Amino acid sequence: MELKQRMRHTTVVLHRFLSPTYPEAVQDLLKLIQQLRKNNFGEDHLAMMFLPDFIEHYGQEDYETSVKALEVVTQFVSCEFAVRPFLQKYFDAMMMQMEAWSLHENAKVRRLASEGSRPALPWGLAVPILKKDPGRIMPILENLINDPSESVRRSVANNLNDISKNQPDVVLKFITRWMGLSKETDAIIKHGSRSLLKKGHEEILAHYNLESRHLELSEFEILTPEVKIGDSLEFTFAVRNTDIVRQTVRLEYALYYKRLNGQVSKKVFKISERDYEPGHVAVVKRRQSFRIITTRVYYLGDHRLSVILNGQESELQSFELKDA
Repeated sequence: MELKQRMRHTTVVLHRFLSPTYPEAVQDLLKLIQQLRKNNFGEDHLAMMFLPDFIEHYGQEDYETSVKALEVVTQFVSCEFAVRPFLQKYFDAMMMQMEAWSLHENAKVRRLASEGSRPALPWGLAVPILKKDPGRIMPILENLINDPSESVRRSVANNLNDISKNQPDVVLKFITRWMGLSKETDAIIKHGSRSLLKKGHEEILAHYNLESRHLELSEFEILTPEVKIGDSLEFTFAVRNTDIVRQTVRLEYALYYKRLNGQVSKKVFKISERDYEPGHVAVVKRRQSFRIITTRVYYLGDHRLSVILNGQESELQSFELKDA
């Protein structure tokens, strides 16, 4: 079985050994958590994900019991996936609850408010209304943007990044309001803007003063025009600041992977972002692995590559991917 299948199997088998009614079974689980803590079992173990899964699977018809249980269980193992079906079924009530959780004394409960409400939570059940109306999420993020817990702040950044993919104006408005509050807040906002930056969104580039007019790209060359699966693409280029003042330079490159249908899929990789003095020239040499991995399928044939300077993309160059 795959991971989530194993988790659900554990949930179903466990159900046979707990008290017959759902509220009583939840109390059994809470006692189990107490015993695990007493035994110094540790927290946030992936193996314990069956605990929130039990609430998700058996508790959707008992909102009050389940919400109280989620608040407790998430302090032992994250309930970010388990809240998703409750958001689907009781959206208004759950969003009010999650806004209340964003003010909770426990950082793990506050993180649940942000992570559980992400519009595009990886592995999480889709909640389409979160993509269509991210305004319902913003009060939660407003409460958490300056949270003392780094894990909570990073969750806020991931939530902002999700929102930016469908509603960039909402994120830009949020950035304008909170930029400059603190070093930590600025870092979270920047991380939450990463997809907009990779897309070369004009307003976000301007917001970070990433101007491309005075940057000169030269000597862009693919050093390995033929690449075998398992080997690496190698390329080089030089970039020069032609301005009379220092400027921040964000270096990226884009790979256009060939897909099964013959179309291409663009993926942008960041190289660096730092200040260049007037006249400074940087020579860059990079390698991109084509080692076989589980998250990507490679297709033989022509692929393309470009260099991106502060959002401005160069002309594409081609290389061929061959069998090992």
